[in-house]
Amino acid sequence: MKMTETKPTYIVNRAAYIARVSTFLNDTDDTIIGRLVGAQQGSVIVAQRNAWYKQIEVLKTCLTDLTDAVICFEYLIPRMGKRIDNVVITKNAIYAIEFKVGSTSYDQHAKTQSIDYALDLKNFHQQSRFLPVIPVLVATDAPGILSLLTFAGDQVANLVLANKQNLSKVLTADVGIENNIDSTAWVNSVYEPTPTIIEASQALYGGHDVTEISRSESGIDNLSITTEAISEVIERCKKSQTKAICFVTGVPGAGKTLAGLNLACTRRQANSQDPEHAVFLSGNGPLVSILQEALARDAVARAKHKGTRLTRSEALSQTKSFIQNIHHFRDEYLDQSLQPIERVAVFDEAQRAWSKDQTSKFMKQKRGIENFEMSEPEYLIEVMGRAEGWRVIVCLIGHGQEINTGEAGIVEWFHALSDKFLDWGIFIPNSIEARSLISMPGLEELKSRATRLNGLHLSACIRSFRSEYVSDFVGILLDGNAEKTQVKLEVIRDDFPIVITRSVETAKQWIKDQARGSERYGLLASSGARRLKAIGITAGSVKGEERNWFLNNAHDVRSSYYLEDAASEFETQGLEMDWSMVVWGGDLIHDQDSSWTYKKFRGNKWQNINSLENQNYRLNA
Repeated sequence: MKMTETKPTYIVNRAAYIARVSTFLNDTDDTIIGRLVGAQQGSVIVAQRNAWYKQIEVLKTCLTDLTDAVICFEYLIPRMGKRIDNVVITKNAIYAIEFKVGSTSYDQHAKTQSIDYALDLKNFHQQSRFLPVIPVLVATDAPGILSLLTFAGDQVANLVLANKQNLSKVLTADVGIENNIDSTAWVNSVYEPTPTIIEASQALYGGHDVTEISRSESGIDNLSITTEAISEVIERCKKSQTKAICFVTGVPGAGKTLAGLNLACTRRQANSQDPEHAVFLSGNGPLVSILQEALARDAVARAKHKGTRLTRSEALSQTKSFIQNIHHFRDEYLDQSLQPIERVAVFDEAQRAWSKDQTSKFMKQKRGIENFEMSEPEYLIEVMGRAEGWRVIVCLIGHGQEINTGEAGIVEWFHALSDKFLDWGIFIPNSIEARSLISMPGLEELKSRATRLNGLHLSACIRSFRSEYVSDFVGILLDGNAEKTQVKLEVIRDDFPIVITRSVETAKQWIKDQARGSERYGLLASSGARRLKAIGITAGSVKGEERNWFLNNAHDVRSSYYLEDAASEFETQGLEMDWSMVVWGGDLIHDQDSSWTYKKFRGNKWQNINSLENQNYRLNA
C-alpha cells in the first residue's frame, strides 16, 4: 500500500508561499515564482524576480536535510507593513531569514532589519512567544563568519551571519534546546501586533487595513467597530445632507489616535475619485510634524522600491494635506468668508482644546483680534458649519492628558453644542463617562439630542503585552501609595523592567545594553525639571528637532539614540519609545507624609505651585 504525505492545512495565509520543505524541493522554480508574483500588489520589478530565483536556488541546496521543516516566503509582518524574506520552522527553532542576494558584506542596516524581524515575531506572534527565534542574515557572496549561537532571556538569539555556502550548517546546527514545534499551529497562530503610532500611520497611509496592523486577530480589538460606527454616521449625514459630531472615548492605550488615522485614511482611499477631503487634525505640534515627516519618508521609500521616483518635497506636500496642525487650520479660517473644503475632520486629543479665556487671550496677543468671544471648540464647530451640505466632526477624547494652561477638557465641546449649533447631530459613546458629562448642570438639553452608540468607546487596550499594565502602575505611583506601587511593580517587573539609579552614566549604559535592533531609546525629562542643567541635561532641548530626534537612526547625533537631548512631555505626548531613560527633576518631589510637593523654578530658586489646576498639569506632565 502506497503511503501519501498528509498535507497540513494552513488557515492563515500570511505568506506568499508556504510549504513543507519536501514539497518545496519538488516544486519547480517557476511554480514558486508564480506564487510569489501572484501575491504581490502591483507589478514586480525584474531585480526582485531575479533575487527570488537566487533565494530558491540557495535554499533548495541547503534544506535537503530538513524535509520535515516548513518554509515560508515573503512572510508578512503586519506591525511594520513589511515581509520577512523567509521563515523556516524546524523541530527545535524558528529561523527568520533576510537575504541580500549578491551582497559581499553584511550591511549594518540589514543586520538591524534582521534582528527587528526576530523581535517582532517574539513579541507579537502568539506561538513564537515561548519558542527560540533565530535571526539570520544571508549575504550570499560575503565571507563566511563563524557565529556562536547564544540566546537572550526571551529566547531570541544573537544575529547569525551566513552566506550561500554555510547557510545549511546554520540551519542544522544544534540550538541547545529540545522542542517539538507544531509547524501547522505556528503558521496558523494569531498575530497580535501593537504598532507604534508612527508605524501604524505609515502602514495605513500605504494602503494597509487596520485589521492587518492591530491586535484584531486576537478578538479583543474594536478599532474596526469604531471605524464602522463613525462611517455609518458619515453615510447618514451624506444621505440627509446634515451635520454631526461624534465623540470617541477609550481606555488608556486603546488606540484613539490610531482609530482617527484609520478613519481619515479609510475615507481618503475609498473616495479617491470623489474626495471627501478627510483630514486628521491635532494640537500636538510635535506629533503632527513627526507623522508628516515619517509618512513622507516612507512614501519616498515605497516609491523607490516600486521603481518610481517621488521627491521628499512632493511626498511632504501630500502628507501635509492629510495630517495638519489644528492651530494652523484654525488660523486659516479667521477670515469669515472662507469655507473649509474638508467634509470629515478628525480632532485628536480634543480635550486639550482651549477654553474661551485662553482662546481670547491668544487671539488678542498673537493675532491682534480684540474681543474674540468663542472657545476653541465653539470656533472649530462654527468653521466646519459654514458651508452648505453635510459635514462630520470626530472628537477623540483622552483622559488625564491636559498638560498646559487653558486646556478645557471635553465639557467645553458640550457647552458649545448646548448653547449653539442646534442643527448638529450629536453622537456619544454609551459609556458612563459620556453619560455623566452630559448630565452636568446646564447640559440637560443634550440628553435628548445625543444619540448613544456602543461603537464609539474603545474598550480594549491594544498596547503590547509588555506594557498593558504600565499605565496602572504609573497611576498608582502618582497617587502616592508606595505599598500598592510595589505590588503592581512586581506584576510587571519580568516583562517590563524598571530600574532606578542615581548615576546618569550607569543609566545610559543600561539602556544601550537592553536595546536590540532598531529599538528606539532616548532621554526624557519633565519641562519643569529646570535644574537638571547641573548634571548636563537641558529639559526640552529637543524642541524644534522632534523629527530628527524621533526618526533619525543611531548614526545621527541629533537622534534620540545619542542620549544627549532630553525630550519633555510636550515633544513626546502621543508617541512611544522602546526604552526610556527618565531623569526625575525637582519639580515633583515625594514627601515623607506620602504627598507630592509641586515646584516651579523661577528666577534663581524653586517656588511652590499652589494652584490646584497647575498642580494637576504638573502631575499629568
